[in-house]
Amino acid sequence: MSLYQFAPTAIHTNNPGFVTWNDGFSDAEIEKIKELCETLTKGKGMVGGATETEDISAVRTSTVSWLTKTPESEWIYDRLAFIARKLNADFYGFDLFGFVEDMQYTVYEGDVSGHYTWHLDFSETSTSPRKFSIVLQLSDPSEYEGGELQVLVKADAESVDRKKGLVAAFPSWTLHRVTPVTSGIRKTLVVWVAGPQFR
Repeated sequence: MSLYQFAPTAIHTNNPGFVTWNDGFSDAEIEKIKELCETLTKGKGMVGGATETEDISAVRTSTVSWLTKTPESEWIYDRLAFIARKLNADFYGFDLFGFVEDMQYTVYEGDVSGHYTWHLDFSETSTSPRKFSIVLQLSDPSEYEGGELQVLVKADAESVDRKKGLVAAFPSWTLHRVTPVTSGIRKTLVVWVAGPQFR
């Protein structure tokens, strides 16, 4: 007998300032992702225009690593590409062609109040602008306190579900933040989907 599991169903608000995809990755797959990402070189989470020596702690406190597409990570790229294409087709209809940047493994630690204040992901690269932001939740909610991913929808900030394995997506020009982690550690994998230049 053949077994073929359907993909999870996307979930959205009435006004989809953001959409989510439950169980994008299993617990075992999440552990594989974290193990792979923990082998990467860590650096300070930066903000646009800042230098390495500049104090940006009021705006952002986190460490980041960059996951390039390799034979070991290709399955992660494939899965997130599938989810991104489906969410975009169902809810946004942006003109997209794929990833043009490495994936960002981001760690927010409670002992330094890891956070990222209100910001936009929209940024023009040499080839194309970011249009769609994708965030994969790698930590279980029991592993940290605080650290809410909040998206500004209309006049209100809405918190994204903290479920491990959940994928959240929103237009890259949407204001969003990560509130301070007060204890424990929050880990995510972030990637931006690019498309042709706006005109």
